[in-house]
Amino acid sequence: MVYHETVLLHESVDLLGVVPGSMYVDATFGGGGHSRLILEKMGEKGRLFAFDQDEDAKRNTEQQEFSANPGFTFVPSNFRHLKRQLRAEGVRPGTVQGILADLGVSSYQLDTAERGFSYRFEAALDMRMNRQDGETAADLLNSRSAEELQRIFSELGEVRNAKTLAHAVVREREKLPFRSTGDLLELCSKHYMGDRMRYLSQVFQALRMEVNDELGALEDFLKDSLEMLAPGGRLAVITFHSLEDRMVKNFMKTGNIQGEMDQDFYGNIRRPWTLVTKKPVEPSQTEVARNTRARSSKLRVAQKIES
Repeated sequence: MVYHETVLLHESVDLLGVVPGSMYVDATFGGGGHSRLILEKMGEKGRLFAFDQDEDAKRNTEQQEFSANPGFTFVPSNFRHLKRQLRAEGVRPGTVQGILADLGVSSYQLDTAERGFSYRFEAALDMRMNRQDGETAADLLNSRSAEELQRIFSELGEVRNAKTLAHAVVREREKLPFRSTGDLLELCSKHYMGDRMRYLSQVFQALRMEVNDELGALEDFLKDSLEMLAPGGRLAVITFHSLEDRMVKNFMKTGNIQGEMDQDFYGNIRRPWTLVTKKPVEPSQTEVARNTRARSSKLRVAQKIES
């Protein structure tokens, strides 16, 4: 099974502006597609740190181009700990030339039944990227209040009848707790609106994002990226969700995810970034035809202002 078909591969690495002999971070290693191309461009004297919290991704580092490259270091960690982990590797803030993150879930994760990411397979409702830590999707469904569940379905999944579904979950778990994807699938089949498959995708996406605190992790990562990048260094982020894209867009414009302008005493606006992409780069029709999971992807790139 192919672990993952890399989205916007050449667009993202080209816009990262890899300079031979410099230091880079692939914050979401996955199948190693972005890392492989960065290694080619940075040359023998460059350094690349690749992050991934999924233990399945580490096996991809055994491929020759990674295991035999002295400039490659794999960091088994969530990218939200970027600064802490890099400092543990001896990397000083303000010295990294480029950081890239692809926020999409890998095809391998979606297609591996026992991970519980997809409604297409009968499996335990897990959905954790790191299966050694945190609550599962089943834990979440069996413990959160109706109000919390409504927020999750509405904000993270854009589920149209989020309130109805949330209360249905609470009623159902009083009879039997949720354990499997089939349990959730059965409930959703009674309450879905519009296209059934799209509805299920939205529900499962919302749970996955909450279980892994994906928006919180993204905010931490963005803040650390600004601190670790050298002046003139670039940040490239590929998003697949409107909330993620808004956070990245705001951060690259203002330095915070709220999009609030930071002004000094005299009213001058402080901008930590120069936008490399004025508008997000989207996949070509050819790429979408080859890989339908690329269709909602957006790439934004910014350069840290030299102070």
